[in-house]
Amino acid sequence: MELIENKKYDEERALYNIKDTEVKKCIFAGLKDGESVLKETRNIIVNECKFSLRYPMWHVQKYKILNSHLDDKTRASLWYSNDGEIKDTTIIGVKALRECNNTLIENCNIDSIEFGWKTNNTEMKNTKIVSEYIFLDSKNIKLNKVNFKGKYSFQYTENIEITNSALDTKDAFWHSKNVTVKDSIIKGEYLAWFSEGLTLINCKIIGTQPLCYCKNLKLINCETEGCDLSFEYSEVDADIKGNIISIKNPKSGVIKVDSVDEIINEDSIMEVKAQVIIKEK
Repeated sequence: MELIENKKYDEERALYNIKDTEVKKCIFAGLKDGESVLKETRNIIVNECKFSLRYPMWHVQKYKILNSHLDDKTRASLWYSNDGEIKDTTIIGVKALRECNNTLIENCNIDSIEFGWKTNNTEMKNTKIVSEYIFLDSKNIKLNKVNFKGKYSFQYTENIEITNSALDTKDAFWHSKNVTVKDSIIKGEYLAWFSEGLTLINCKIIGTQPLCYCKNLKLINCETEGCDLSFEYSEVDADIKGNIISIKNPKSGVIKVDSVDEIINEDSIMEVKAQVIIKEK
């Protein structure tokens, strides 16, 4: 590969359409405030670089971003790009990843509103991320050892696997399909309303009014904290250890729990016939 090292660029499309090149210890910042510095590049490695310009990597094919820093001026840094690896990197700019395919993110620190929209085949490992909206309308996502804090997460997503992670979020997994979360903590309000095919295994669920209007919902060896008015109008098969505050009008299925403070069957707008079984000790 060719090598570009220890350079500073601030003009528009500074390295447009370069191929088979490693860009190392370069700085993309300056008075010209140029956009799209690495647009339409092919087979590139970006290593130990600093970015402070908008839209730096659009339409990039086969890339690696290593040990780099993209600051809060790096708006919409990766759009329409495919077959990438992002490792040991900090990303702070808004809307950092959109309509990208086949992306591996590992050992990163990310703070980006509207992260990962309309992406496909994204894998994230050992990463800390803050995002108000994450992975909207995306497919085929794998998260392992991810610490996430945000609000309206994983809405309209399909085919997600999450393991060994902590999610501090509100309105997670609304209208999602085929999601499995294992060995994780999910904290937030109104979890997974209108989801279809959600399976939670060995998880701790924290927050009010979770898991309502769900189809094909499964909980295996899960525990709850602060969960009231749970499972309203849901098709559910649940095995819950410990106590749950209240269960309200579950539509169908079986809910097994060690104890429940209140079972509410009133004011239903549909037939509700799920069984609530208190497990024998």
